[in-house]
Amino acid sequence: MTAARRASRLAGAALLIASAGAALLIAAGLSARADDETVTSVLLSSFMGSGIGQRVQGLIWRGGIEMQSQTDTFGGLSGLGFTGPDGRLVMVSDRGNFVSGQLLYDEAARPMGLIGVKVEPIQNSKGKELPRAYSRDAEALAVIVRDGQPSAVRVGFENLTRVADFSLVDGVPQGAAREVNIPKWLSDTRTNETLEAVCIAPANSPISGSTLLLTEGIIDDDGQHSAYLLGQNDKGPLSYISGDGTNPTDCAFMPNGDLLVLERGIALLAFQMRLVRIPAAEVKAGAHMKGEQLLHAAGGDIDNMEALAVHSAPDGTTRITLVSDNNFNDWERNLLLEFSLPE
Repeated sequence: MTAARRASRLAGAALLIASAGAALLIAAGLSARADDETVTSVLLSSFMGSGIGQRVQGLIWRGGIEMQSQTDTFGGLSGLGFTGPDGRLVMVSDRGNFVSGQLLYDEAARPMGLIGVKVEPIQNSKGKELPRAYSRDAEALAVIVRDGQPSAVRVGFENLTRVADFSLVDGVPQGAAREVNIPKWLSDTRTNETLEAVCIAPANSPISGSTLLLTEGIIDDDGQHSAYLLGQNDKGPLSYISGDGTNPTDCAFMPNGDLLVLERGIALLAFQMRLVRIPAAEVKAGAHMKGEQLLHAAGGDIDNMEALAVHSAPDGTTRITLVSDNNFNDWERNLLLEFSLPE
């Protein structure tokens, strides 16, 4: 996709951490070093003219960061999942890497920075690094929870379209890929607009434990985005109706089973995004899903928004976290933005 002009950056004070657990020093950003990876975070205190804690359309703005790194392996962030209660997270890169770390918060539960960053290559089913770019295009990540604990991640790839599971060790994906069976019509479609979103229904969902696969550019006869449910009792095709000029890029379930879908597009040489909510009862095989819009944004407050996750912040609030993909370009940014629903 042709990138829009780089949006103007939001200025903000931040902190510098020379290494995990080191003393805090006042500076222009917050940095952490682990395994030779350094990420500097610039705090974002406003969004679409609203301050932290204020309402933005159907959401509450909770703060964000712009993540910067001089290394050529950090970037291209396309999927996101939280693997621990202390802000531990994992992202996937479209160059075939897992990017893990810990999201820090300040005393007011505002995102402050990313520490302990590790970038490690995703392995194939033989335990080897993915051999070529065509096979490395990871676009989606969902956390598999067993017995109440994150135990693995499920990753979706486009181009060489497939889904695979990876075990979690101390919150970090490890080991060889375990391939997951998906419909033949999906695996046979090999472009960069196939499998864009993967999410797993929580315990309170009517389709608890089922995996939703949502495509970006596979359009059915009704002009809708093709989707599929993988589950023992809830299995079969369904579809998704996106907004005008936007396509789905990720999905995540709320604790009550409602589905969130992130959409992205370009308008007037700038990125735009939508976040919509679909009631839990409407997520089922055979459905034509269309969500209620919670947020629409464009221009400098956002970028190429591709990743979405739901988790609990240190203050106990349920957070909706969005991450953008800079495509390893200087004119795009790696943003992490957090919101919550109004009480």
